[in-house]
Amino acid sequence: MPTLFINIDPTAIHCSKPGRTARKRPVKSLCLLMLAALLAGPGFAQSPALATIRPSPPTVLIVGDSLSAEYGLKRGTGWVPLLEKQLAGENISARVVNASISGDTTSGGRSRLPALLAQHKPATVVIELGGNDALRGLPLDMTEKNLQAMTQASKKAGARVLLVGMQVPPNYGSAYSATFSGLFAKVAGQEKVALVPFFLKGIADGNDAAANFQADRIHPNEPSQARMLANVWPELKKIIP
Repeated sequence: MPTLFINIDPTAIHCSKPGRTARKRPVKSLCLLMLAALLAGPGFAQSPALATIRPSPPTVLIVGDSLSAEYGLKRGTGWVPLLEKQLAGENISARVVNASISGDTTSGGRSRLPALLAQHKPATVVIELGGNDALRGLPLDMTEKNLQAMTQASKKAGARVLLVGMQVPPNYGSAYSATFSGLFAKVAGQEKVALVPFFLKGIADGNDAAANFQADRIHPNEPSQARMLANVWPELKKIIP
């Protein structure tokens, strides 16, 4: 049976004093009883106008590059859409906003972040940037400062932060490679935020790594997206409110 919603304005119910001919009838008491019954009834209690408003689910903001923007993949098959399914499967109420842009650097992310924080008011921010800095040979001190600034801005906005670390091939030089991969742990330690040491663990460091990538040998293929999520999920789950 459908629920009947009744909106009652108590001020519209008037209980006038009885006239002389009906002085013995409990008119006023009867009106009050009727009003109490209406107010306590299920129809009134479930009125949309008086229903309790549920708070919005917390937002998880992903600020990344092509690795998170589904570059070269069919829409809905990247690790971020898989994250949404993971959350739903574990009955975790959260809204995922993917603000990743292919080719973005830490400088680009830093410049975009304030507007994203103001617009989405995230409870959790995942920073997956830095790979393009290394591919372009950008100064590592600049990358470090950008990651630190993004982390601090996110924390100041009230969000918990997860830094997603990257590594570069050894042909960049051992010193550059070691310094770059250490940036993420350094910033995470200084700012006391969560860290994924290497986003492509089990993908780029295996014996048959080429089979895990698209033809460009830079972007992981569709089967590798689940592994990328598996690398992120244990740390991310800890900081989702």
